[in-house]
Amino acid sequence: MQVQYPRCCGLDVHNATVVACLLQMDADGRRSTEIRTFGTTTDELLALGDWLRANRATHVAMEATGSYWKPVFNLLEGQFTVWVVNAAHIKAVPGHKN
Repeated sequence: MQVQYPRCCGLDVHNATVVACLLQMDADGRRSTEIRTFGTTTDELLALGDWLRANRATHVAMEATGSYWKPVFNLLEGQFTVWVVNAAHIKAVPGHKN
């Protein structure tokens, strides 16, 4: 499978926390994963953006459950390609284990 985005992040957005899973592939083809949890205050969301920039992430995807995603989207949209996705669609992807 060809890598489309070598530095991307998935966000699981909750009322009080945002869990970020950063996926990176280096020039040698080695993959690494880092998971961090941030709060949902403005300072914490700005720290999330700083962390993503420091790791040179280019694309961010987050679930569209409730309205918790809106402030996260608003703070990240000018800095990264941000996708709001429906988690139910991911479960239907062939090869995805539930």
